[in-house]
Amino acid sequence: MPEEKGTLFTTVLVLIAFSFLGALFGGISLLLRPPAPKAGKPAHSASQASRRPQPISLEIAPVGAVEATQVVSTEPIQIEPIKAEQLEPTETETSASASGEDVTIDVTINGPPKGLFTYGGSTSWAPLRRKEAHALHDEWPDFQLQYIEPLAEPPGSGAGISMLLVGQLAFSQSSRPIKTAEYEEAQRRGFRLEQIPVAIDGIAFVINPALDIPGLTLDQLKGIYTGKITNWRELNGPNVPIIPFSRPPEAAGTPEFFVDNVLGNETLGNTVRLIDHTTQGLRAVAANLGGIFYASSPEVVPQCSTKPLPIARNSNEAFIPPYQAPLVSPAACPAQRNQLNMKAFRSGDYPLTRRLFVIVKKDGSLNQQAGEAYARLILTSEGQQIVRQAGFVNIR
Repeated sequence: MPEEKGTLFTTVLVLIAFSFLGALFGGISLLLRPPAPKAGKPAHSASQASRRPQPISLEIAPVGAVEATQVVSTEPIQIEPIKAEQLEPTETETSASASGEDVTIDVTINGPPKGLFTYGGSTSWAPLRRKEAHALHDEWPDFQLQYIEPLAEPPGSGAGISMLLVGQLAFSQSSRPIKTAEYEEAQRRGFRLEQIPVAIDGIAFVINPALDIPGLTLDQLKGIYTGKITNWRELNGPNVPIIPFSRPPEAAGTPEFFVDNVLGNETLGNTVRLIDHTTQGLRAVAANLGGIFYASSPEVVPQCSTKPLPIARNSNEAFIPPYQAPLVSPAACPAQRNQLNMKAFRSGDYPLTRRLFVIVKKDGSLNQQAGEAYARLILTSEGQQIVRQAGFVNIR
């Protein structure tokens, strides 16, 4: 019995000792813990934060973005937006509208964009395209141009503008002004069309060299192409049926200009035979005594197989030839060729002259830059010299 009491007493003493030691270590832990921060203040002082910088994670935004998508920092960081390069041209210009106003541009050469750009349109430009190729390559070797013809219709001013509207060309060439319907179609698609005049051209008529006709008035030409005059004897010529040839007006600028300015409200008559190309028209006239055809003067006046025809505004005025008199005979060609009557084209004495245009799509793109750079080069003194060499009248 005394042994059991001794054992119980020992156990009680051990429990009391463990309780005392636990309380002692708890007090020491409380003394070593730092005081809790007061509400509203950071857990670390400014000096502590400076010694331990927080990581900054930036996701780089693409060019043209307004801001970076993520910024993590202890201090606000101002990020300036990166602006995309502006594509608007630097030259001064006047805006064209549906009324047919022209764009005038400063001819100071600003380099065009690099790359390959497609263009197309008027076949009347063919002599100029051949002459300008070397000048373009020498001035801007990295600015490459490729002429594209339409697949489903003959090439021409109207076809080129249609291809420009649907994005098949970077710019186009035209031998007639932009039509109201084309301006409206461009606006519907979200951009504008502008026309830049670069040269003056004359429309020339050619006949078979064996046909003896001194010249024709505009009214007589209208009678031929509306089908009212069908035989050359009606025009003091031989008893030979007239075979008029023309390219389709809906696709080509030259026949469009002729129909609008000579035929007025009338259309081509049933006697007119439609051909696709100027070369085809020249061959047809050379093969038919009664044939007559018209095209841009640089394309047809120097030819050996046909004869260019003087024309007059009316019967009270003198015939004005599209060539420099005297007329070179077919026998003397090609050693000698007829030269263009540039003086009459420039003065306006020749009845049928019109301007050539570069058509530009105003959409802020590289294609716009390409078209405007191309026009600028043609309007330089060197470019206008090429215009003269190609058989057109310079406008500067």
